[in-house]
Amino acid sequence: MEGKKLRSKKGSERLKLAIIHIVLTLICLIWLVPFFILIIQSFRGETGMSTNYFFPKQWTIDNYVKLFTKTKFLKWYANTLIVALAVTVLQTLIVLMTGYALSRLRFKMRKPLMNVMLILGMFPGFLSMTAVYFVLKEINLTQNIFGLILVYAAGSAMQYYICKGFFDTIPKSLDEAARIDGADRHTVFIKIILPLAKPIIIYTILTAFIAPWGEYMFSSFIMLGDPDKFTVAVGMKQWLDKESVNEYFTVFCAAAVVVSIPVTALFIWLQKYYVEGVTGGSVKG
Repeated sequence: MEGKKLRSKKGSERLKLAIIHIVLTLICLIWLVPFFILIIQSFRGETGMSTNYFFPKQWTIDNYVKLFTKTKFLKWYANTLIVALAVTVLQTLIVLMTGYALSRLRFKMRKPLMNVMLILGMFPGFLSMTAVYFVLKEINLTQNIFGLILVYAAGSAMQYYICKGFFDTIPKSLDEAARIDGADRHTVFIKIILPLAKPIIIYTILTAFIAPWGEYMFSSFIMLGDPDKFTVAVGMKQWLDKESVNEYFTVFCAAAVVVSIPVTALFIWLQKYYVEGVTGGSVKG
């Protein structure tokens, strides 16, 4: 009897597991449909924004050829890459240092400061867009890549909470032992804490790189007027204007495929550490 019950229980668990996998597979397929359509449209030979059929009647790579030879896409791509890499370096350094300081140091107004930063981080950044633009205009940083980098990196410290949560999981006894041996805070942070914080470092790098890669509102506001300074998001948006969409829609799809490749590859490569960083940083400190 016990053997039958055990087999029945195992069979029930296998059935539940199979159902879960089927549901997750269906959800994944549904999620991938827009990307599949995007790729198909990028190889469509017929012009125009929409057709009354799914698969193209003419398959071509002309959209990609036109993208790289007859548009400023490569210039926009280079601008975006420069901004994304610079923001990644600055934001990663700022977030890691802020998270470590708030995790390990105890000082007056520490908790109020954390609360204020957390509350301010809940407000969307575009609320300050007009004020930021006029500040940048006063210091001649509009239509300037450095100005865009400054905007993206300036509020990095407000994203401290996940990083701080991860540092809270690292035993403080390691810091104390190193301090007893004569190490200062800087040495402890660089040589002891950071080697143990690989997941949160990868998580911070990913989020810092992805954010400016597809951001449109601030970049369009700051860079508007000079096509050579556009990022890919701003430049590609021009192709969706009413007067351009019929000619450039398939080129837009091709550009979207090219733009998605580095982010997708980076995420797939580092997703293990991304998950570890999120789960490790969710611990309340």
